[in-house]
Amino acid sequence: MSELSDKIQSRGAKSLTDTELLTALLGDASLAEAVLSEAKGLLSALAYEDLSRLRMTGGMGLRRAVTVAAAAELGRRVAALRAREADTISSSVDVVRLFRPQLENLTHEECWAVYLTSSNRILERQRVSQGGVQATVVDHRLIVKRALELLATQMILIHNHPSGAAEPSAQDKVLTERVARAAALFDIRLLDHIIISREGDFSFARAGLMG
Repeated sequence: MSELSDKIQSRGAKSLTDTELLTALLGDASLAEAVLSEAKGLLSALAYEDLSRLRMTGGMGLRRAVTVAAAAELGRRVAALRAREADTISSSVDVVRLFRPQLENLTHEECWAVYLTSSNRILERQRVSQGGVQATVVDHRLIVKRALELLATQMILIHNHPSGAAEPSAQDKVLTERVARAAALFDIRLLDHIIISREGDFSFARAGLMG
């Protein structure tokens, strides 16, 4: 542990490998390796586990599981605070960074719209729909109406997939087309529709599906 402490002091915690970071939290290198092995080498897998299952992972026990859970929640809150401070968007990566902390752990679907100026400055972030595990109903007319009220010239849609991959459903594709067409009538451009899930993210623009 003294070596890890020295490394953190001299080079910062960001210099630690995943195993070293977990060792610093658990106080036991062998246990850290066992836990990561059971989690298939993914720290993110630990962050998503509920406490009852986390305590069994690698045999870490309740006390250490509480430490890991608290560290994961601290990371999520810091990421969420940084995301809220953002005032411009330049790419789909920025959007994912902005919304992942608040969407990736939800057990229901939410759809959000980000309204932008022509210079990509954020005018407003608005939740436009909230639904169940599999889907949410979104009124494309209300989305465009709000864009007109804000004098936005661009916007981006974002929603999450609580279960399954980030690949778009047929309903997602229909929604994207409807919003894009309705917005275009008022010279408002739908830049992207991004889907966020625990397994990754999907960008309609990145996939060349924005027309």
